[in-house]
Amino acid sequence: MCASLLSARRRQAVSKPKPKRKRGLPLSRLVALPAGLDGAEHSACSRVALGDLTRLALTLVPAGRGAFHEQALEIMAGLKAILAKEPAPMTVTVQTVFLRHAADQAECEALFRAHYGLELPVTNFVIQPPCSGAALALEAWAVAGESVRIERFGPQALAVSCEGARWVYCGGIKPPATLQGAYAQTLEALARMNAALRLAGCSFQQTLRTWFYLEGITRPEAATWRYQELNRARSDFYRDIPFCSPLFRPQCPQSPYPASTGIGMSAASLLVSCVALETRREDALLFSLENPQQTPAYAYHPKYSSQSPKFSRAMALMLGGYMTTWISGTASIVSSESCHPGDIEKQTEQTIDNIQRLISHENFAAHGVPGAGARFEDLAKIRVYLKRPEDLAKCRAICTRRFGTIPAIYAVADVCRPELLVEIEGVAFSPCSLPAADLETGKH
Repeated sequence: MCASLLSARRRQAVSKPKPKRKRGLPLSRLVALPAGLDGAEHSACSRVALGDLTRLALTLVPAGRGAFHEQALEIMAGLKAILAKEPAPMTVTVQTVFLRHAADQAECEALFRAHYGLELPVTNFVIQPPCSGAALALEAWAVAGESVRIERFGPQALAVSCEGARWVYCGGIKPPATLQGAYAQTLEALARMNAALRLAGCSFQQTLRTWFYLEGITRPEAATWRYQELNRARSDFYRDIPFCSPLFRPQCPQSPYPASTGIGMSAASLLVSCVALETRREDALLFSLENPQQTPAYAYHPKYSSQSPKFSRAMALMLGGYMTTWISGTASIVSSESCHPGDIEKQTEQTIDNIQRLISHENFAAHGVPGAGARFEDLAKIRVYLKRPEDLAKCRAICTRRFGTIPAIYAVADVCRPELLVEIEGVAFSPCSLPAADLETGKH
């Protein structure tokens, strides 16, 4: 696509403002769980209604335990069946495949090419065994809407434009297999992600959410360990980037960072992905959220990392009458200390308590955003990373009791601290009662 045509399309996609939401309109839930699925164990789906745009969050785990080919076909048949029930045609835009064995990736890629044809979504292959014992599990996002327009920029970048907002998704990005050391691997992967964003007509500055999947995340390296080396590289790469500054409120911190997950992976060195946003809508505002009972990760003491992890506990975007909240990977940490070593049940409860407090209406109000916030019923999906697969039953029982049967993936992965047994992330969509214009002018 020539640069001038792309530029014109981008201006058309991001410049049209949406009518401002009026006070007094009734607020209702945005996330619904369609009937007829068996919950988080095998297949689950949530539907998010956002004006003209409908999003589906899907998680699928095969019930069978046959050959990889058979399990993968079961996953794709389940995906097709769920999408077929929707009233409008849905397009899968981003998917993450959790694999037990890295050697199965090539076969999975071939099956996806046959399944999707030219409409292949941005795909991340994460070498994290599903806790259930399956050969693979799938998390996917699909979209539909009369005004939705999708642009593809090769296998690693895709843009979705709707109602004056342009979402850019990048994934499947890795450093060269020959490159050694987490510091060099992270710098190269971030440079490649920056190039993918630029190919899609976007800049790294617009990134809202990132994922880092790192092999041997707690393994010693360079007189420290690999996660600390990742943090050092991330700090160096981010140093002069004013993330999403046009969208932030004047009251927000000078140096907010994207929400993020940094989690272990059992092979393939490093994989990175991100979500970015372009918009000129006047009612779009972005907020960086921190948990009042946790030290911000970017302010951790040097004993945890020579360069602190540069991410926010959550990023929240107000767009019209709703809020999208990306929850970073969250663990059993209070202030900056790990809690309940060796106890999966207490760690799971503490992690969920941290998420509940982070996205609460009270915390939004404390950040200067009254009338906003989210509850667990506003979550579209979660991911649960478990260090020990034998903890699945206990952890899932707690998650189901507290979150409900929302779409969920449970995968085996080392957490960034050796004593941590579980990490949870998610995304919530919730109504917002306060127009963005009032926040900018202080009318609250």
